[in-house]
Amino acid sequence: MDQCIYLDYQATTPCDPRVVEAMLPYFTNSFGNAHSDHALGQQAQHAVEHARAQVAGLLGVSPTEIIFTSGATEANNIAIQGAVKYLLKQGNPARRVITVCTEHKAVLETIHSLAEWGIEIVILPVDDEGLIDPEHLKKALETPTLLVSIMAANNETSVLHPIEELAQIAHEYGALFHCDMAQAIGKISPLSFQHIDLASLSGHKLYAPKGVGALYISRKPRVRVSALFHGGYQERGIRSGTLAVPLIVGLGAACEILKQEGKQEISGLAQYKQQFLEGLRKAIPAIRLNGSLEKSLPNSMNLWFPGVQALDLFKKTPHLYLSTGSACTMSSLMPSYVLLAMGKSKEQALQSLRLSFGRMTTYPQIQQVIDALSCAYEDIMAGR
Repeated sequence: MDQCIYLDYQATTPCDPRVVEAMLPYFTNSFGNAHSDHALGQQAQHAVEHARAQVAGLLGVSPTEIIFTSGATEANNIAIQGAVKYLLKQGNPARRVITVCTEHKAVLETIHSLAEWGIEIVILPVDDEGLIDPEHLKKALETPTLLVSIMAANNETSVLHPIEELAQIAHEYGALFHCDMAQAIGKISPLSFQHIDLASLSGHKLYAPKGVGALYISRKPRVRVSALFHGGYQERGIRSGTLAVPLIVGLGAACEILKQEGKQEISGLAQYKQQFLEGLRKAIPAIRLNGSLEKSLPNSMNLWFPGVQALDLFKKTPHLYLSTGSACTMSSLMPSYVLLAMGKSKEQALQSLRLSFGRMTTYPQIQQVIDALSCAYEDIMAGR
């Protein structure tokens, strides 16, 4: 039986063993509530603040700008709904929020929910490489706008938007700028938060546990968000609830590892991607890349296999843990809305899959994946 190979690092990552080791004491011996006054509580609080500093250190921001959440979805909701809610309460006359058609559902659905508050939702298109035209953003911003939300790296195609440029444009027109950075953290170096007001990240995308994330909220200039729910005033009242100390410690440890090793890791993953694409294109000349190659993450890609359903490739290669980036069941496949938005046909979308490498990927696995996919493709095309 072929050895299983994990190729879905954009969906989630395994916990780094060093992260697990850092977390373990806070499940047992150091189990205190971080808001208790006694020694165990203070020990937990110290661990939380140390982790906050580690997250901030990776991002190059102040620890006071980091709020812990349960993940990027919650961070997106707090950033988008919280910022708009605060601005409306302050009497801001603008009633428009802008985003992009290829955003993650955690952003698109959150923004669509703002319609209940009388907000006009503007969804910008992308070109055939998945990139937004800055001129489209400028045109949309001619109407007074509260917030622009654009992700740094797409979760299906890995395409990178020119975030610094787009954020600066938003500010020129007086709008706040939020960025979903869940896919970008740990894969782009150096990071720049210039002109970014709010940014979301998720622990399980960077070798930390599931169930923890963070929201960056700029303090210079000062950005304010209203709480979406209320409780014990944890995290400055922005995100009430007892802190998940072990998970937060894990996120901090993962960020510290990336700060120390990230540049070298990114370089290695980029080499894997180049070697893989060269090898696969040689084995299957017909394949095509969905999205920009130059403006994309170093570890991932979305590939079109003409003439072959992605579901059939899955069945032929059960030892390869791949994804389409869309809703998938054992019997059917829905076309990716991201690929459709890029002008791809339904047929092309159903013939495409997402593949990503990560920290645990090895060089021998690269050739094994090339061999497995090319053999499967050849067999399906030959009717075998």
